Order: sequence, then structure tokens, then C-alpha cells
Amino acid sequence: MTALQESQAPSATEGMGRFERYLSVWVAMAIVAGVLLGQFAPAVPETLSRFEVAQVSIPVAILIWAMIFPMMAQIDFTAVLGVRRQPKGLVITTTVNWLIKPFTMFAIAWFFLMVLFRPFIPEELASQYLAGAILLGTAPCTAMVFVWSYLTRGDAAYTLVQVAVNDLIMLFAFAPIVILLLGVSNIQVPYDTVALSVVLYIVIPLAAGYLTRRTLIARRGIEWYDNVFMKKVGPITPIGLIITLVLLFAFQGDVILNNPLHIVLIAIPLIIQTFLIFFIAYGWAKAWKVPHNVAAPGAMIGASNFFELAVAAAIALFGLQSGAALATVVGVLVEVPLMLALVGIANKTRHHFPGAETQVHAEARG
Repeated sequence: MTALQESQAPSATEGMGRFERYLSVWVAMAIVAGVLLGQFAPAVPETLSRFEVAQVSIPVAILIWAMIFPMMAQIDFTAVLGVRRQPKGLVITTTVNWLIKPFTMFAIAWFFLMVLFRPFIPEELASQYLAGAILLGTAPCTAMVFVWSYLTRGDAAYTLVQVAVNDLIMLFAFAPIVILLLGVSNIQVPYDTVALSVVLYIVIPLAAGYLTRRTLIARRGIEWYDNVFMKKVGPITPIGLIITLVLLFAFQGDVILNNPLHIVLIAIPLIIQTFLIFFIAYGWAKAWKVPHNVAAPGAMIGASNFFELAVAAAIALFGLQSGAALATVVGVLVEVPLMLALVGIANKTRHHFPGAETQVHAEARG
């Protein structure tokens, strides 16, 4: 990078709030707190597990809605009208997210968890870990990508288009892909259970977010909505996530204490998948001469995951005590360090993309 490029690029954590910056630390603390809770106050998770309707934990469902709703409320789905801007960028991100990413995640996770690590992980547990990896691979990033886009000086408006389109595709593609890949893995999950998860954790939060955004902006204006309402509801997501993880690990305590190595073994295919998907999307964008401020955020969407949805689906489909739920949380644990590494790669390779110097000088003049 030139000196001017380096001076204009945000620092690795400049655009991140305290929660995002230390996400891996909070997750590690949630693991410890949850394990201690499960070991020394087992009555708490046992009592909460009784509040279920149709095998859906009501307390966990409320926490998950709290996690997901603020993300959906910030998405302006009218941005989809901007789909005609840089169509190549949208073709890349949708193709990678829905025709490549779920299947490479399945292949990589299956090879490592079911074959390479077979001496270290019982087959039944490995199948559950594979299911969690599949759920992660079928849920492209929705919220954190705005942070990654900022850190790579991405086109914020176009990033919004990419996220909105992927969220709409998720409505229809998530359940069929999950059922297909779980079936290939010989993991039987009733279709109606998957459909219920999609309704609970995609349709309802998405509809609630859309209606809330539309109603409040009509009454109070976009400036009030972005600067007052979203700042008030934004902290609900990290609070809901951390409490959910504490509860999850209260149920997972015995598994972790008996198999601490499994955390590392699960992380290995997830790390490989993250780098692979990033370079597929990023390399494709370079080959197609897509501008860097569209290419970088597009690659980040595929590389990162909508881990809140993956955690929710794993709990709904397999339960709080499942290996699938544990695998999705390992995805949360490793995501931020990995994505910050990819941000650094994207910023250092900016000059390989068309118009990079022009963009930097324009920002400097602005």
C-alpha cells in the first residue's frame, strides 16, 4: 500500500464497538460462566429446560429474538432496488453464498470431523459437530459485515444491497439447503422442524424489523431512527447473545470438561473454510475487475457467518445439549480474529483492484 492508502485506511478495530472488538473474549468468558453454572447450580438450566412448546425453549427463543431483531431492524430492504449497481458484485456474493459456501463447508467439515479426526471424536458426536458446521455454512453474515465493510473502506450503500438480497434469499434457500446437506450426512431432521426454525428465527424477526423500521421512520424520520432508536436497541443483541451462550454452556459443561480438545478440532475446518470462501469471492472479483470497495465487503459476507441464526437453528433442531449447538458457538469464538486477519489482507491488496488509487485520492479530498 502507498503511504496515502495507509493513512486513509481505518485501523483494525477503529470501526468496532467494545463488544465486537472483544467478541472472542466475551465468548470465552461465557463458556467459563456457563460451565460453572451447570456444574454448581444445575437447577437453573434444569428449570429453564421445562419451559418448552413444541420442543422450542421459550426462554432461549426470547433471547434469540433479542439477538436477531436489532439486526433485521437496521436493514433497509428498499436498497434491493440498487441491485443494478455493479451487478457483477451481486452475482459473485450470491453465487458464493448459496451455490458454493454451504457445499464447501460440508465437504471440509465432513473430511476433518468424520475422517481425519475419527480417532479423537466419537462418530455420533462428530455427526452433530458436522450438523453445526452445515448450519454455519448456510447462514451468510448479516450484521458484522457492515463493520468489515467500514474497515476495508467498502461502499456502504452497496454493502447494504448485498446484505438485503442475501437476507431475502435466506428466506427461501436456508431450509432446503440445510435439509439436503443434513440428509447427505445421514442426519435426520423432520422438514417441519426446519421450517419452524426458519419461521421463528428468520421470518418473524425479518418481518418485525421491516415493519418497525417502516413505521418508525414514517413517524419520526430516518435521522431519529438511526441515531436514537437503533442506538437504544443495538445493545440488546450482545446482551442476548452472551446470556444465550451462558445457558448453552451450562448444558454443555460435561461435554467440554470431558472433551476440551474438541473445541480445537471443530475450529480447524471452520478456519480453513473461512479463508477458502474469502479467496474464492475476492479472487473472482479481481478477475472480473470489480472495484475494491464492492469486492472486499462481498468477500467478507461469504467468509463470515450469521452465527446468531446458526446458534438458534442448532438449538431448535438438536437442543441446547447437542454437539451441533457447541459447533456453532466455536464459530462465534473464532470469527472476529479470522475476519480481522482478512480485513488486513484486503487492505494490503487494494492496489491490485481497478480504480483503487482514484478512490483513495477522492476520499482524501473529501
